[in-house]
Amino acid sequence: MGGTGGVAAGPRYIGVAERRARLALRHRLTTGARAATPEEVADALVALHGTDPATVFLGVGARLADPVKTVPETERALYGDHTLVRMHGMRHTVFVLPTGLTAVVHASTGLAVAARERASLLKDMATAGAPDAAWLAEVERSALAALARRGQATAAELARDEPRLREQFVYAPGKSYEGVHTVSTRLLRVLGVEGKVVRGRPLGSWTSSQFRWAVAPEHPGLDTAEAQAELLRRWLTACGPATEADLKWWTGWRVTEVRRALRAVNAQEVTVDEGTAYVVDGDVDPVAEPSEPWAALLPGLDPTAMGWQQRDWYLAPELRPALFDRSGNVGPTVWWNGRVVGAWAQRPDGEITWRVLDPQARTREAEAAVRAEAHRLHSWLAPTRVTPRFRTPLERELASG
Repeated sequence: MGGTGGVAAGPRYIGVAERRARLALRHRLTTGARAATPEEVADALVALHGTDPATVFLGVGARLADPVKTVPETERALYGDHTLVRMHGMRHTVFVLPTGLTAVVHASTGLAVAARERASLLKDMATAGAPDAAWLAEVERSALAALARRGQATAAELARDEPRLREQFVYAPGKSYEGVHTVSTRLLRVLGVEGKVVRGRPLGSWTSSQFRWAVAPEHPGLDTAEAQAELLRRWLTACGPATEADLKWWTGWRVTEVRRALRAVNAQEVTVDEGTAYVVDGDVDPVAEPSEPWAALLPGLDPTAMGWQQRDWYLAPELRPALFDRSGNVGPTVWWNGRVVGAWAQRPDGEITWRVLDPQARTREAEAAVRAEAHRLHSWLAPTRVTPRFRTPLERELASG
């Protein structure tokens, strides 16, 4: 894709040790690399998984220099200053993003998904004999106006302002998975993918999965190809080197879109154990390992654990059955020097417990570092009980005591 000039000697090989060093430093996981604010964390990672609200706070807390600030500072960023926003993004997944990145994500990944979502809703309504597209457009305009007046609202609150949101229709009639859908549920989902609404303050504490909706922050319309190039550049900066398969998986784009974006940013080829990979232009120089060994306790769905499709360089295949659910969602993980070595959980009494599965990490040094991270997590989490939304075999076992 790009070159360093001079005599061609072939792409530089980046080994596992250097990839782990890049991960440690760029994902703010070592003591010296930790962040001062949630905004710095989100910017470093490009996006935090937001499907489970607890993932966001636990992921931020693992990377802040002062984890006691995790909850108030993350709530400030999300609901006070609005410097972070929770919205649909890559792979039709909910993420927490820097607000300045919303236009890029929407144009690069959201538009295509949004078109499919709206078409699917209209088809399902037509099949069920529900009102047509003109009716839905009228309800949409009314609902968005009501949401703008309220500032933030639940679906039930919006339905009081616009009763047609309560309309129901039968989904997949005659099928084994037949069900009844409410217009509000499906329409708000479509509006979320279209970038018109975002998830707002939760009902209850920061761990709650119930939330209010808010009108999405205004952002300019961007050219799709330019937005894809910018998103890929940011992600490669955080996660390079990455293979084409990694890039296709993380973005949800077609291969042709990935390759076009790689050319647009003049990505440079390197080699890794899996084959050809890419880094951003100018990022081929060696990266030194962190000066001290490090451990981390990351939450389920954390973007570091889920960041690449090809994960053998930091997660041994034999550990996966214990650490993932049947849908491929990773649970809470224990890290030691750049690789996943086990899992952790919170027991009903608040204790943070863990288990190391990797024999190479069963050392006094590793155990002491993991214990220190567990204490660090407990120092701010203790009053709150957190159960991952997607539970994994080892997490369940550890949590049960």
